[in-house]
Amino acid sequence: MKCSANEVMTLAAKAARGAGAPPAQAADFGAAALRHLQAGREVDMLIDALKALPSGPVIALPLVLMQILENSTDGIAEGGLEPGGSATLIQSYLDAQPFETQLENQAGSFHITLFPTKLKAAPLMPRVDAPDDLLASLQSYAARILVPESDASRLSGAGAGLTDND
Repeated sequence: MKCSANEVMTLAAKAARGAGAPPAQAADFGAAALRHLQAGREVDMLIDALKALPSGPVIALPLVLMQILENSTDGIAEGGLEPGGSATLIQSYLDAQPFETQLENQAGSFHITLFPTKLKAAPLMPRVDAPDDLLASLQSYAARILVPESDASRLSGAGAGLTDND
């Protein structure tokens, strides 16, 4: 199904929240999922990443990138990842960065080079062809962040009630 880039990114971020990711990592996953689909990479990796929550790559990859950036010198930041990660999912996270990046596979582990001073041009955001099974999975995870409609939920503050003055 063809979806707008914003719809895919937002739905993937909501799915990550529903699966247990904190807001910042969920937003990073949404951006990486969009790049992943735009590049035509394996959809199963996204679903597997969500299933691994509350641990796994959705939590680990943004933290690793942040740690690498903290050690930046002369406009270059370098670091590595231990074996066991998915090169294509890592590449999707790197593609979502606003600056130039480089990924090298060195005997099963990954070496990442970030160039935070070399900004990339903002990519065009065409419509994305997202498989129906992926959309269903994302919607299922995203639904977990919704409060069920009941008298008990309304009494505890859910919904606008009779006065909505936002």
